[in-house]
Amino acid sequence: MNEFLQQLLNGLSLGAIYALIALGYTMVYGVLRFINFAHADVFMVGSFIGYYAGRLVPEGTLWGGLAVLCIAMIGCALLGMLIERLAYRPLRNAPTLNVLITAIGVSLLLEYTGQVFFGAAPRTFPAIFPMQTFTVGGLILSTNQIFVIVVSALLVVALQFIVHRTKIGTAMRAVSLNPKAAALMGVNNNVVISFTFGLGSALAGAGGILYALNYPSIDPLMGVMPGLKAFTAAILGGIGNIPGAALGGLLLGTVETFVAGSEWSTYKDAIAFTILIIILLFRPAGLLGRLTTEKV
Repeated sequence: MNEFLQQLLNGLSLGAIYALIALGYTMVYGVLRFINFAHADVFMVGSFIGYYAGRLVPEGTLWGGLAVLCIAMIGCALLGMLIERLAYRPLRNAPTLNVLITAIGVSLLLEYTGQVFFGAAPRTFPAIFPMQTFTVGGLILSTNQIFVIVVSALLVVALQFIVHRTKIGTAMRAVSLNPKAAALMGVNNNVVISFTFGLGSALAGAGGILYALNYPSIDPLMGVMPGLKAFTAAILGGIGNIPGAALGGLLLGTVETFVAGSEWSTYKDAIAFTILIIILLFRPAGLLGRLTTEKV
């Protein structure tokens, strides 16, 4: 029983990180109806921002770690808005295929630019938060795992509040529903879309820090696999649905952790894509999504 609970805790910790990255995918899709494949590399940039910012604060202190987390989120938010302004806004009315190809190009640009500036060799992420391990009822808990779960939950709640209880959130939902009607009602679509990219990228930056806390080896290609799995989580929960993205991330992280602890551990990376294929075959809208008819 303790082994089961330990695996569950580890899975929730990993799933919380997937959920944060998946939220960025689902927010952009909800507003613009395309997948920002460069989002996973913004996650990578967040880790490196944390790596360098972590050298500027006292190591192993709560306030220093929170400062690094905020710096990474702000840096990634600015990067996300810059990407939207330079790469995606000029293609706002272009065919979707053009935007997807551009997204892949931006992703590769970030990855290989990262290798130029950060180097290709993995780096050890600093211990920016106080780290302790303790046992409760036979379970081995670490403060990093607890911090990841708590911060992820708080960020998801904050995101729900922004989307459903603020003026900018109302504008985001209006643009998602009908951008032309929203513009006629006085909504500045460019500001709303830029804010959406910034908010989603900030969550990716937070995910990069939280991921590096538990897996403290970072490199410029580190976002590829977590990004693909987070995309799968977004599809699993229902792309465009915020609670669905969070649920999909938690489920995927939990399943992957249990597979990693079994005799099928060599297939733990394949399980995400197997789940993706099954979901697309039997429930294309995801667990919490709804099928909609689109004009083509």
